[in-house]
Amino acid sequence: MSASRIPPVTTVPDDDVPTLLVKIFGKDRPGITAGLCDTLAAYGVHIVDIEQVVTRGRIVLCVLVTAPKADGAEGDLRATVHSWAESMRLQAEIISGRGDNRPRGTGRSHVTVLGNPLTAESTAAIASRITGTGGNIDRIFRLAKYPVTAVEFEVSGAETEPLRTALATEAADIGVDVAVVASGLQRRAQRLVVMDVDSTLIQDEVIELFAAHAGCEAEVAEVTARAMRGELDFEQSLHARVALLAGIDESVVDKVRAEVRLTPGARTLIRTLKRLGYQVGVVSGGFTQVTDDLKERLGLDFASANTLEVVDGKLTGRVIGEVVDRAGKARLLRRFAAEAGVPLVQTVAIGDGANDLDMLNAAGLGVAFNAKPVVREAAHTAVNVPFLDTVLYLLGVTRDEVEAADAHVD
Repeated sequence: MSASRIPPVTTVPDDDVPTLLVKIFGKDRPGITAGLCDTLAAYGVHIVDIEQVVTRGRIVLCVLVTAPKADGAEGDLRATVHSWAESMRLQAEIISGRGDNRPRGTGRSHVTVLGNPLTAESTAAIASRITGTGGNIDRIFRLAKYPVTAVEFEVSGAETEPLRTALATEAADIGVDVAVVASGLQRRAQRLVVMDVDSTLIQDEVIELFAAHAGCEAEVAEVTARAMRGELDFEQSLHARVALLAGIDESVVDKVRAEVRLTPGARTLIRTLKRLGYQVGVVSGGFTQVTDDLKERLGLDFASANTLEVVDGKLTGRVIGEVVDRAGKARLLRRFAAEAGVPLVQTVAIGDGANDLDMLNAAGLGVAFNAKPVVREAAHTAVNVPFLDTVLYLLGVTRDEVEAADAHVD
């Protein structure tokens, strides 16, 4: 049938306009989408929606089109599409209906699930809990296959906060990581990431590295234990531990810097964030003698920590300036955001300890990274795998995009 004899459709279809859902599936090869659309073009139809997915070499292509208006044209279209599909060794299914897709429900979120491995059982549990909150899964796609499997669900029909609460409980029970963030432009606009340092950006506790050189590891560990028991607050424990370092030579600073081990994925995370135009900072209850070095090495935009006092080439056992404690980290997040010109709601904070909680709660997205239970429960989301770059998946960045960017630079 000639396209010139088919009157063009000039309006967006409403619920009363007949439409056809054309579904093609089979072995993928180049030219399938072009071939199907060329076949449909002969009938003067307009494409209303189109989506394609390829999994292990098998394609599923769905095209929603306006139904042809000429008498007998729909039957002719069906026969032609089936004939084309058969010639391509594909299968075709055509379903009549009316209008576009049904409107998505109010309340839209992105649900990112990380598993190592991601089992069918855990995926079923997450999907069931989404349904139980009144949500509908509109789309699923994979973000990464290593170092963990990461998939994202686009969900509508459930408000973000109740959905996050429900899925956090489910995730803890089944041993996967789940992040829930609201959909919309705000997610794409996050432009500042601030991280804790000890046991987050790096694998070490800096005070312990200094203590090893001072020969007072046991004493420092005891003070830390007292703080964990609630016998000392952070500032008291900081002063008590730093006092044990009195008298050691300033040259130890260079040795500690050399011993610091970055968390796996840290460089990838920072490099990718910078490519995306994000600003990146660190805040630490540790020491500027280390964080300043990290800032220079990693190209960070902001860094703040406590400063060990040095007199005549020796550590005095004191810190100078305002102490960076739990409340101080939140203040610094706000200060960094103001300096970066980024609204607080468009910030991401990452940390592992109770000392990070105020910062995690103040940020637009607070990520508990391999954190203690009290922190995981209070943060917006938790990541419990030892790869810092998995935070990228929570921002919707795929592993393929990261690798493609790295390859392009190389």
